[in-house]
Parts: sequence; C-alpha cells; structure tokens
Amino acid sequence: MKPIRSTLCFAALSMVFSLPVVAADGAAPARKRTPVVREAKRPASPELRPGDTQYANQPGQVIYQVLLAEIALQRGDANLASQAYADLALRTRDPQVLERTVEVAGYARRFDLALEAARLWLDVEPTSKRAQQMMVSVMILSNQLDDLAPGLIRMLEVDKESLADNLLGLNRMFARNPDRQAVFRLIDKVARPFFGVAEAHYAVALAAASAGVNERALAEVRRALELRADWEMAALLQAQLLSRESPAEAISFMQGFVERNPKAFDVRLYLARALIGEKRYGEARIHFDQLLAAYPERAEVLYPAAILALQQDDRMLAEARLKLLVTLDIPDKSLAYYYLGQIAEEDKRSAEALSHYALVGAGEHYLPAQLRSAQLLAGQGQLDAARKQLAKAKPGTPEERVQLLIAEAGLLREARQTQAAFDLLDQALAVQPEQPELLYESALLAEKLGRLDLLESRLRKLIELRPESAQAYNALGYSYAERNLRLLEARELIEKALKLAPEDSFILDSLGWVLYRQGDLPGALAILERAYAKRSDPEIAAHLGEVLWELGRKEEAGRILREAHQKFPSNEALADALKKFSP
Repeated sequence: MKPIRSTLCFAALSMVFSLPVVAADGAAPARKRTPVVREAKRPASPELRPGDTQYANQPGQVIYQVLLAEIALQRGDANLASQAYADLALRTRDPQVLERTVEVAGYARRFDLALEAARLWLDVEPTSKRAQQMMVSVMILSNQLDDLAPGLIRMLEVDKESLADNLLGLNRMFARNPDRQAVFRLIDKVARPFFGVAEAHYAVALAAASAGVNERALAEVRRALELRADWEMAALLQAQLLSRESPAEAISFMQGFVERNPKAFDVRLYLARALIGEKRYGEARIHFDQLLAAYPERAEVLYPAAILALQQDDRMLAEARLKLLVTLDIPDKSLAYYYLGQIAEEDKRSAEALSHYALVGAGEHYLPAQLRSAQLLAGQGQLDAARKQLAKAKPGTPEERVQLLIAEAGLLREARQTQAAFDLLDQALAVQPEQPELLYESALLAEKLGRLDLLESRLRKLIELRPESAQAYNALGYSYAERNLRLLEARELIEKALKLAPEDSFILDSLGWVLYRQGDLPGALAILERAYAKRSDPEIAAHLGEVLWELGRKEEAGRILREAHQKFPSNEALADALKKFSP
C-alpha cells in the first residue's frame, strides 16, 4: 500500500496524548508501519451483511479491493479510495482495515465515512487507545464538539501518569477552532472530573480567557495557584488577565509573586517589561539587574535591558549589553546592530557606526540602516560614496525603492545641488507619474528652483490622488503664504490640512504664518507659540521671532533667534532672520 498523509489532527493529539506526530497538510509522511492485509476474521457479531461470509472466506477478494483503493489513491481519486475502504471495513470489521479507512477517508475529507469507520473500530476493539484517539480526531475535525466530552474524559482517565500534561494540551487541540465559546464549554465539561488537579483549573482558565469570560478565567487560575502556589505559568496567566482591566493590579500581583518566589524567571521578566510599559523605569531596572545577575547571557533579558538603558540615556550600559547580545547564538542580530550603530553615530564614532549598520540584514531596520549610512558618508563630505551606498542597497518593495530615490535627492539638496536632486526625482516621476511621494518631494524641489507652475500642478495632482493628504494641502497653502499670494486660498488650504492633522506643528506654523501675512499679529503669535512649544524647529523659530519683532517685543525675538541659531547654525531661514532683525 502506498503511504498517505492523514489530514486528521493527529499532530495536535500527539501533543496531548503522546501519539506519533503525523503532518496535517494533506500529503503524508511514510508511516511507521504499513497496514498488512490479513485474512479477514469472522465478525464476532452474528448479524452478517450479505457477502460478509464470502469476504471472510476469500482473502483474494480482500486483496483485490485493497489494491483497487490504493490504485485509486495513487491516481488522485481519494474519494473512490475512501469509499472502497469503507465498504471493505464494514464487511470485514478488521481493525487494520478500519484504521486505514479512517486515514484514507480523512485524507479525502470524507469525515462521515471516517467517523463511521472509527465507531465500528471501537465496537470491534473497545479498549483500543488508538481507536479512541482517531475517533476524537475525526470528531474534532468534523466540529462535533458537543459529543466529544465522553471520549476525551475516557482518554484522560486511562493515562493517569500523563494526566497533568494531557490537561495542559486540551486547549492546543482546539487552537484553530473559531468558536471559542463552544471550546470553552467543552473544556469546562472535560476538565470537571479532574478538578482538584491544578492543570484542570488552568485548562478551563485558558479556555475562558480565550472566550472572553474573564471572571471565570480569573477564578479558575486563582484556584490553580492555590493548588500549586509556585506555578509560573498560572501566575503569568493571572497577570495577563489582570492587566486587561488594571495594569497596576497586575504589577502588584507579580511583585508579590516574585517576592514569594525569587527564582521565578518568567514572571520577573514579564514584571520588568510591564513596569517599562508604565514608565516605571527605575523599578524595571532593578528587576533587570537581578535577572542579568542570575542569567547574564539570556537574550530575552539582555535586549529589553539594553533598550531600557537607552531609554534612560545610559548609552554606555546599553552598548555593553548590545555588544554582548550579538555574541550570543540568536537567530537575528539586526536590531542589536542597528542600535549599536545609532549609539556610535551619536557619539561621533562614524566609522564604527558604519560598520554596525553594514551588519543589519533584511527586515524592518535594513532600509533605515542604509539611509543612516548614506547620511553619515554625506556628512563627511563623501557625497559620491553616499550615493553609491544607496545605489547598492537592495529594496524589498517598490515603495522602498522610492524611499531610496528620495533619500538620494535629499543628499543632493543638502549639498546645494537642487537641480540635480529635482532631475533625479523628475526622471523617476516620468516612469511613475502618479507616485504620491515622488509628486510631493519633486514639488518641493520645484519650489526651490522657482518653478511655481510645477509646484502647484504636482501638489494639486497629489491632492486629487490623495484627498486626505494633509501635507499636500499644507505645502500648497504655505507656498502661497510665503510669497504673499492668494492669501484667502492659502488659509483655506492650511485650515483643511489642520483638520486632517490638528496636532501637526508644521501645519500650525503655516497657519501662524498666513495669519501674519494677513496682518493678524496676535493670532499669528498664539499659533506660532503653540507650534514652537510642540517642536523647536528652526523655521518655526524664525517665524516666531519675526512676529515678536513686529509686535515690538524685540529683545524676546532676538533671544529666541539666537538660541535657535546656536542649535541650528547652518539653517538659512534663521540666518536670514538674524541678519534682518538683529539690533
């Protein structure tokens, strides 16, 4: 017989009831044994169907029907194979034929035949553990949850030595079933005879939590912890349930648990992370220090501890932990290398930063690492090397390719090669005339080149493509306000942008500037002060300084401009404002 793969959920059952693992994807591994066609035994029951005696006394007929089924299977006709086996199984009542019938019928997704064969098998061999397991498997796949409880309870009862593990596996058996309420009711029914065992209460708690029955889940997990006071798995579940309503209560519970169980690694780690989530960084650091003292090379501790150190601006400690992390045998070190690059960059160790960024592999941080590397090279006066860095990068999507082009144009713009930057994006736009990011960035470059016609046409095209783009409205409105043109329309555009992004500091700056152009100095001042409080941007500072100067608050204007110029000495807008308004 040609082996097939069972489509039943035996893999799930193997986690629970120690079955050999069988894949469930529709094509089958070699079985540990191929069913042997034996001479059929006479059924114990006297109620024979017509032809039963003939089959029992003629093994050749049995072999013929087995060959018929297996050839059909080889030719891809699983339905015919399952029907042939089902007929043979009903006639012979042979356990091996019945087992093969369940397997083939499951493969054909004929759960009606599989269930009939499994029931007959249990009639023939009522104590067969294998038959019980396959019956349960078929019932799970055919979604007959209401009738499952007795079979599952029997299977749990006959394997007392593995009872705790089998109870813990119940929820895994039904992980893919979307009816979480039905699963909860079933597991509650199955686990009840074993209440008094902590794992039974835990199984019900997990099912209840998945079904959204939080009160019952909490009650059951608390009972589990009463029976096993140091059980971390149950403590973690209780913390997760408590955190749904009150993170503070979850933290308090975990603090008590780790005080009673100082070696509780998982709960202490979860507690430390929860403290970070609540911005209680000092307390979190104490727990991470304790974890690292006991487990100095555990990646799941080192990484969050390093990020916490960064959060607290302790770059030296963060760097030490990240450098240790990349020496460990972990599947992906890209994020660690990315943060190491950032730390080195902030410390002005450009060569080291570049070496770290070069080790960032494919994934979320690959493109940012390439962009930062190019920016570093350009900042060192190596524009050609920076452009080559971007050119050799391997974008994973068309959107990432566009980001690389825009980054390259940004490097050219910063190098005062505005025309070259525009030409680069213009060429890309000729290929993708409706690419939103290219339209926006090329429009801004067109403005710097004095091509107001292109600025307006491309931004209006962008608004047509993306009517919810606050940046497009803002850029067009600000361009009018900056040139003191069409101020009513400029204000309408900016106010539209502000409705779409009411907390955007740059849009607030644009509104303040158009109010200034319209002569509303008090209104402009209020908006610009709000924008500058949100973001100490040099251009916002320049606008705020100018409005203050016009209001006669010259000393205050000068102070703001000077302070901003110290932070951004190369900003042209600030330099022009200082030159214009310095006493």
